[in-house]
Amino acid sequence: MMNKPSLDELMGKVDSRYTLVVAAAKRARMLTEDEMKTNQPLRVKPVTLALEEISDGYVCYKRIKAGQK
Repeated sequence: MMNKPSLDELMGKVDSRYTLVVAAAKRARMLTEDEMKTNQPLRVKPVTLALEEISDGYVCYKRIKAGQK
């Protein structure tokens, strides 16, 4: 696992900084919710882990048209 993925590496995985922020925030929220449900502490902060997962390709996103869910 990486300690801190670089912004250049992360930008290669997404189409904009906005997408990166939204994807990382949503994944970090999911990790925090899982942590609370299982009572198992994470090894690193949720945002750091989310960025590592994006960099490693474990997390991806799908762009949808406005108004769709």
